[in-house]
Amino acid sequence: MVLKMTHRDVDGVTVVILDGPIVLGEESSALREKVKGLLADGKKKLVLDMKNVTMIDSSGLGALVAAHSIAKMTGASLRLCSLGEHPNQLLQITKLYTIFEVSSTEADAVLAMAKTASAG
Repeated sequence: MVLKMTHRDVDGVTVVILDGPIVLGEESSALREKVKGLLADGKKKLVLDMKNVTMIDSSGLGALVAAHSIAKMTGASLRLCSLGEHPNQLLQITKLYTIFEVSSTEADAVLAMAKTASAG
């Protein structure tokens, strides 16, 4: 199964809906390219909606970390939302939850992004 990605803008925040596995190969590369492309288009607030992510391997974690780093380097914000049990456990075990901002729902993530923008 391939990783499908769609995106839409919600209140000035770009929400990327991920559907499928984030694993070694096309999937993790495609995620990196998607984030780079959105940043190149001037999107500064990104939310990765992970409710339909079926699997993440070490390469997938690397792609998420790379996306986070690229966003930070370009002055953008990246937040994860709707983590299922597997992605949530992976972030806990690897201690990566300390670098990612995570919201329980897309609505919470968009609201949090809006608050950060108005605070800054």
